[in-house]
Amino acid sequence: MTQKVIYAIGDVHGEAYKLRRLHDAIFSRHAKTCPGIPIQLVHLGDYIDRGPDSAGVIETLIELEARDDIETVNLRGNHEQMMLEAYDENGSDARLHWLMNGGDETIASYARRGLEDPPPQHMDWVRELPTLYLDQDEKIAFVHAGVDPRTFPNCDDRIHLWTRSPRFYDPSRWDIGALDGWRVVHGHTPTKDAEPQAAGSPARRFNLDTGAVYGGKLSAGVFAPGQPVEFISI
Repeated sequence: MTQKVIYAIGDVHGEAYKLRRLHDAIFSRHAKTCPGIPIQLVHLGDYIDRGPDSAGVIETLIELEARDDIETVNLRGNHEQMMLEAYDENGSDARLHWLMNGGDETIASYARRGLEDPPPQHMDWVRELPTLYLDQDEKIAFVHAGVDPRTFPNCDDRIHLWTRSPRFYDPSRWDIGALDGWRVVHGHTPTKDAEPQAAGSPARRFNLDTGAVYGGKLSAGVFAPGQPVEFISI
């Protein structure tokens, strides 16, 4: 087992400037506290919509994936899913649904680059994003919205993208199957106090959506083997 430190990042929603600042803070912290230990970034989805620079967020994540000095995992969120459906499905309902949920700001971010729509490279990248990432060594599940404790790890993708189930939000109701002993890291639902949330005793569910696009912070959780979970917010 190779020791590594995982930095999981919550919903960005077009806040490219905050994302770059958070990456800088992560890399600075890692260089000071964990020199020589491998670093992994896990972005939890919802990179686009509502904020000012969705195109810039996707560009940043594609560039990170190309680097060989860090490992990057990018997950799909429900807003990426809405964008795919807006372009892939016949008829106007899916497109209207996306535009009403912030897709117009995404289109505007590409228009400022002289493009009518996201380019094929970006659409293909979004299409290939997974909805779940499992760290088997540390028994941590990373997902955009959440999981179904009854069917984990074989939940339907729509659960990963959309769930706000009370059963999922209460870790005391998890130990009924394969989720026993696992921790889950997610975003999707902004926390009420704009701070990262740790739920359970001991903490097993971590919500990292701290409302960056609503004037809140962009947050990351720091998951290091054998260490308490810490948070970084910008």
